Amino acid sequence: MTDHPKLPVVVVAGLHADERRRAVDELLDHRVDATVLHHDLRDASRGVVHRVLRDQRQAFGQAEVELTNDCACCALREDLLPQLLRIADEGRHGLAIVELWGGSDPHPAVELIAGGEVGDRCLHDVVELAGVVMAVDPLRLVGELSVSDDLADHGLHTAVQDTRTRAEALAHQIEYATVLAVPRAGRDRGTPERRAGLAMLHQLHPTARIVPLATGSLVRSALAGFDVAAARDRVNPAVALLPQERDEAGVATLVWERRRPLHPARLYEALELLVSAAQRSRGRFWLANRPDLMLAWDAAGGSLAVEECGPWLAALPDAAWELYPPTRRAAAALDWHPSHGDRIQQLAFTADGLDADGITELLDSCLLTDAELLAGEPGWRALPDAFDELLDPVT
Repeated sequence: MTDHPKLPVVVVAGLHADERRRAVDELLDHRVDATVLHHDLRDASRGVVHRVLRDQRQAFGQAEVELTNDCACCALREDLLPQLLRIADEGRHGLAIVELWGGSDPHPAVELIAGGEVGDRCLHDVVELAGVVMAVDPLRLVGELSVSDDLADHGLHTAVQDTRTRAEALAHQIEYATVLAVPRAGRDRGTPERRAGLAMLHQLHPTARIVPLATGSLVRSALAGFDVAAARDRVNPAVALLPQERDEAGVATLVWERRRPLHPARLYEALELLVSAAQRSRGRFWLANRPDLMLAWDAAGGSLAVEECGPWLAALPDAAWELYPPTRRAAAALDWHPSHGDRIQQLAFTADGLDADGITELLDSCLLTDAELLAGEPGWRALPDAFDELLDPVT
């Protein structure tokens, strides 16, 4: 155990390499005692990670690290954590900046740093997460959230099996970080593209602080502290608070909320239109033939992921509630419905030029009709299981 203060760590993420490096350099310029640790994954496809440490003066500690099991998280666990521990033990630096690879999701990296162990030592005993920054160019944002290019098409993937799109990576980076670093306005000040990009950032992550680069304010924001548990809840579809409805600079957010179940076949037929109707959509929902199961909706750039989030608490005996976090139990209790319990349809759609009325009409048409609702759960469970390609078959 060291006898000096914990080493503050700032994680900097971002697909836009120029903006990400400017953010890192600005942190270095204002903290002469800082060091940067970066794992370059450009050769991940051949199983190699390039590690670079640098400060204001020079690069040092360069090495090639083998990518174990084609797993970027494994490389971080096996090399990043020991490096942070060494930097903390040496006591020569007052700040460690972890610059992530372009396509990297900051969430797993932060969880590793917050709870990782090296041998018999817990990293949390010697380092503390001071902030998570995502650097992004607003001028490019709306366009890149509108297309389904794979990260691999641009050499930004984290492993051979990484099939995510740029839009997915961008959305998840934005929604997890608490500080969004953007280029300072220049000739583009007031242009429709910049205004739309900033509006998109505000609506995707309303509580994030948007900080212009090259203004001297990034360091203060980046070191303001980071609540790992709150960030985990913020991106957990089971408890996440969706953004509120808003319309700014041509970018709008619709929050569609209903109680009655969705008809699986009608919703499945509408997926293509719904996913293409917004640059970003997310939330939780339930299907009539799967009344016990909470489902997560996660779409960006024309790609949709539907995942199981476990049971609705209404489907469980009271004693089983204790197995779930207080935030989940509190959310269920506060919004309890006499017929459906905590089961709810909550989907948020954000887009430049959003057709809110069209989306609402289409989603409403996917709900059970009054006649279908009267059939009750036995009748609902007998409905055709159109989502069996996206989910495990109903048993």
